[in-house]
Amino acid sequence: MENDVQPGEQPMMGAPPVRSSAANDIMFEDCLKSILLKAKTGKIYCPYKNKYCPKPMQSPFGNFPADYLPQRKTRRHAHPDHADMSKTMHSTLSPVTHLETLRKGEGIGGKSVSLLPKKNLAKPKAPRAGAVDRRKIKVSDFRKFYDRGDLPIGVKHGSGCTLYWKVKPEDLDYSHYLPKFFDGIREKQDPYRFLAIQGTFDLLEHGGAKIIPVIPQLIIPIKTALNTRDPEVIALTLKVLQKLVTSANYVGEALVPYYRQILPIFNLYKNSTKNLGDLIDYAQRKKLSLGELIQETLELFEQTGGDDAFINIKYMVPTYESCVLN
Repeated sequence: MENDVQPGEQPMMGAPPVRSSAANDIMFEDCLKSILLKAKTGKIYCPYKNKYCPKPMQSPFGNFPADYLPQRKTRRHAHPDHADMSKTMHSTLSPVTHLETLRKGEGIGGKSVSLLPKKNLAKPKAPRAGAVDRRKIKVSDFRKFYDRGDLPIGVKHGSGCTLYWKVKPEDLDYSHYLPKFFDGIREKQDPYRFLAIQGTFDLLEHGGAKIIPVIPQLIIPIKTALNTRDPEVIALTLKVLQKLVTSANYVGEALVPYYRQILPIFNLYKNSTKNLGDLIDYAQRKKLSLGELIQETLELFEQTGGDDAFINIKYMVPTYESCVLN
């Protein structure tokens, strides 16, 4: 008799361990980065503490009113003394107003010829296009819905954090909940990130035919996540897309009309691979290389997208070669 472990449940004694998920892999990777960073510099790795991620709430009940926040003290800049001004301007103090005045012929303005040496102007740096620069991540609707308690999910603490559903995923209204979970995959702060990722994979696993009518509502969250230009968010979005096209029949064909919204970022990062020469990348099992993930995702798109998939992929990603025709 096999021990079937449902999502969100702890395995029984003697049962096989629960297979790893994308959400658990991200938490383990953050733990590893935190240990390595603390050993080297003594600091703790926090992926959400940067200028691109939204700021967390100041308390569990929301942000404090502006009147209760401590006021910042403004520094007063001291004005230069009259002696310093007289040295720089080569002028004298007026006996009436005690202010700096210029005498006739002392100024340098209004002259057609100047004997002053030419200033060495710094050469401007070559401008950067910034196509792969990270963008600011906006607060997702998933965070707002979870803070209000509108989502039937929770975190089950134990030997490892797991997700438990208050309602079975197959009984939910996919047109309402699935876009909200897709909108949360760009989050970088827990528990929002863990819940959104694990909830998305659970809904795709139990969705079946309910997923196809919701695909038009998933395009904007997917495009928003890809446009963050954050390598971790892009890698996670690619894994979600791979799960999406293999979750049910005809999902890949339903995505073909939306390639123009999804594939421009693929074309931008398609060649983003590591060139290690004869060395070995021991982290390849984590599937964090954007170039390899994009190649795998495009191949899945072509295999599940029908007859028109390749020509639409080729139009947006000209360097892609067919894995079916060749």
